[in-house]
Amino acid sequence: MATLEDKILGEKSQYYCSSSSEDEGNDSASSDNEGEASNAYDMPAKQPSMDFSEWDGTSSNTGPKGVIRDWQRFKQIENEKRAEQEKERIELMKKLTLTCRSTLDDEREKMLETDPEFAELMADEFLLAYQKQRMREMIAKAEKLRFGSVINLEEAEQYLKAIDEEDKSVTIIIHIYQKDVPGCTAMNGCLITLAQEYPFVKFCRILASAVGVSKHFKKEGVPALLVYKGGQIIGNFVHITNTLGDDFYASDVESFLIEHGLLRDKNCVPSIIQSNEDDDSDSD
Repeated sequence: MATLEDKILGEKSQYYCSSSSEDEGNDSASSDNEGEASNAYDMPAKQPSMDFSEWDGTSSNTGPKGVIRDWQRFKQIENEKRAEQEKERIELMKKLTLTCRSTLDDEREKMLETDPEFAELMADEFLLAYQKQRMREMIAKAEKLRFGSVINLEEAEQYLKAIDEEDKSVTIIIHIYQKDVPGCTAMNGCLITLAQEYPFVKFCRILASAVGVSKHFKKEGVPALLVYKGGQIIGNFVHITNTLGDDFYASDVESFLIEHGLLRDKNCVPSIIQSNEDDDSDSD
């Protein structure tokens, strides 16, 4: 029966008694086999290479260490691709930034080369300062045209003077009313509020009997709003309660006048003008 040593060194094919020569031959063969086996054991095992190669999506390693190496290689390739894409994106952004130039940019650059002094005058800071200065001058000029309250007209002659002798840039809104009419009372209260909110608009009121209108107008025409500018009538709204009703508020009248283009919408006023108006109101 073969022993473990025979399994390792090579099992004999036949088991019989032989002469001494055969035994010596067998002994020499066995010694040769032992030498080969010892040489085989003495040779160091080939160490696996740690160099990473390009991962093709499949794994030839089945152990835990092989799986970890494959994962590390995959993440390395992924990071390299991400870094390359980011580099390409940055280069593209730089290229687009350099090429997206407007005609105004080219003109400014040419101006800086030819006439630096003129270019400095045309800078954005200078233009903004110039606009603010012009706005201050215009507002200062308009200060004498500030009203802020409803002017009560007593007779027809005052009515005409309020229109003809006023600056052409001023909008004049005249309320023709009659006493003890609910709509007229509400309109007078609304105009007091609007006169404070729009100090550069001239708000007036006059009794229908002072104007000399007919009885029919006194009954069916009031409250009436007549709007003038530059000596010309630009709005004529008779019996305005047909639109607003008998009970309304200043915001309703304001919206009505804005819709007809007779008052400027405060939301559409440039910020530079709003800031100046706020400064004026604070100083008051």
